[in-house]
Amino acid sequence: MTKNKFLLLGAGAALCIPSLAAKDRLTHDPAYTNTESILHVWSWNFPTIAQNMKQIADAGFTMIQTSPVQACFAPEGSGKKLFSENEGNWYFYYQPTDWTIGNNILGSRQQMKEMMDSAAKYDVKVIVDVLPNHTAFDIDAVSEGFTKAVGGRDKMYHSNGFAAIRDYNDRAQCTLEGTGGLPDVNTENPDFQKYYMQFVNELLGMGVKGFRYDTAKHIGVHSDPVDKAAGVKVNDFWDVATGRKAVKGVKLAVPEDELFIYGEVLQDRNVPEKEYADYMNQTASGYGHVIREMLDKESANGLDIINWRHEAAPEYLTTWVESHDTYCNAHESAHLTDPQIRAAYTFITARQNGTPLFFSRPAGSSPANVWGDNVSGARGNDNFFHPEVVAANKFRTAMKGQKEDIQVNDAGTVLLVNRGKKGAAVINVSHSANYVDLPTTLPAGTYRDVAHGKEFKVKNGRLKGALAPYASYILMK
Repeated sequence: MTKNKFLLLGAGAALCIPSLAAKDRLTHDPAYTNTESILHVWSWNFPTIAQNMKQIADAGFTMIQTSPVQACFAPEGSGKKLFSENEGNWYFYYQPTDWTIGNNILGSRQQMKEMMDSAAKYDVKVIVDVLPNHTAFDIDAVSEGFTKAVGGRDKMYHSNGFAAIRDYNDRAQCTLEGTGGLPDVNTENPDFQKYYMQFVNELLGMGVKGFRYDTAKHIGVHSDPVDKAAGVKVNDFWDVATGRKAVKGVKLAVPEDELFIYGEVLQDRNVPEKEYADYMNQTASGYGHVIREMLDKESANGLDIINWRHEAAPEYLTTWVESHDTYCNAHESAHLTDPQIRAAYTFITARQNGTPLFFSRPAGSSPANVWGDNVSGARGNDNFFHPEVVAANKFRTAMKGQKEDIQVNDAGTVLLVNRGKKGAAVINVSHSANYVDLPTTLPAGTYRDVAHGKEFKVKNGRLKGALAPYASYILMK
């Protein structure tokens, strides 16, 4: 979200290919286990990412998510700060001026290629944050080449695309008007779809393995109102974006089921989660809210921390403790400390389902200094390779095929995630020292925590041991 919210098939008009069967993302498979984890290298530039790829891999992350890589708004005088009223701001790259690779914040196309080469060397998958929904505020900054390619400015936007959304639960407003004042692109225009898919296919040709669709809920599905004034008959962007349909000879170059694609479908009223599930994985924003509430309360009491709160099956959800939006926009999660973030991240990562994303906060940041060193392009703080985070990531991979069993103490301050007879994660969400004495599926014996080297004992089906404040422990057989 923003602040404030090559395979060619021939020339011609929009071309349909036989519809592909939709993946069933609504029916949960109780035996399925997710094993991936994502590091959101938020605002890191391409050289920085490349230089730190080994450490990312060593930390157990299997994927990274970059900030948007397309050409973006770059006003005169914008500098190297993440945030400033007069200088560079992080949200500029959420204001596209063209769908070409490279911008002044992340770097050039060549630098991205070098970053991709580094990712391949360390077997880390790259997900790119993409945003076809809108352009920059300043429409005069939008490139001439893009404007011409989509048929001119009149064809670039929805007929009411410059109106500001007043009710985000009104689907006509939500999908056909401007998000946070950003003008709404006519994503159903075949010329735009072709232009955008050429950009996507170029990224795939560079080795990109998936996409995070920003503002996905603002791009309509079939049940949503269509822009009749613009001559639209069907909302087919997602059919094109996920390879079910070709447009003007261009189709998604890699089969959708070989990619990791998820959308920012924030859980408001009247959002058709089931329809979006036909096309992609989705964000579990409602679940993240509950996890943050648990941290604020320092207790899970009165909260259902097991229910995923989504119509899609949990294996098709991306989970997080915080995102760049919750951190930057109104600083909803910025008051949480790094130990709190680690504790909750360990919990969601130890679970059987969901794909956890770890947001990289700015270097030098703290609840009292949200922007930290305030340097755009720099590596985030050290939290992503803390021993607890590393242990949680590697635990997740090692627990493939192991079902979860979650236990919570009476005070709600200690969480235990059992994973069959192979492992367990113990989390203290309190600022006070604590003690775990909860049922476990681990065999009897003495276990040494992977992160801190602390000993725990299992006897008579119960796991026991002392816990430091806001600390997490990983046990593996």
